[in-house]
Amino acid sequence: MSTIPSLDVPRYMGTWFEIAKYPNWFQKKCVSGAKAEYSLLSDGQVKVINRCRLAGGALNEAIGVARQVGPSTSAKLEVHFAPAWLAFLPFVWGNYWVIDIDEDYQLVAVSEPNKEYLWILSRTPSIDPARYNALLNRLRQKGFDLEKLEVTKQD
Repeated sequence: MSTIPSLDVPRYMGTWFEIAKYPNWFQKKCVSGAKAEYSLLSDGQVKVINRCRLAGGALNEAIGVARQVGPSTSAKLEVHFAPAWLAFLPFVWGNYWVIDIDEDYQLVAVSEPNKEYLWILSRTPSIDPARYNALLNRLRQKGFDLEKLEVTKQD
């Protein structure tokens, strides 16, 4: 699977709302309001804060770190949410590949080489249906099973 040709990491920083995803085990208890916040760290890595609402209304938070794989324009990142002292172990890092993004950095699709995971994220909690459908068409052309997509309820 291919990524976008180039990612401007500083421009990617900020808040992204989850619009849809492939169901996964680590978000199983999330019922709404899933979003991610990215910020640059002094060492060039990225702080990742994922949040969502649980069934009882409580806020769930996971804090991790991401790093680019390859050059400074690479759209291939790795992320981990394990304790920092485990970061030297290769298996705690998961692939986070930006596979589609609009010119304005407002709508993005993220996956990994095996297409087991997929997230559609937006700078806003809701998006224009035409833009969403155009992205879905591009994802279908890349071989993603759109029947597996689960729309995320935003608060």
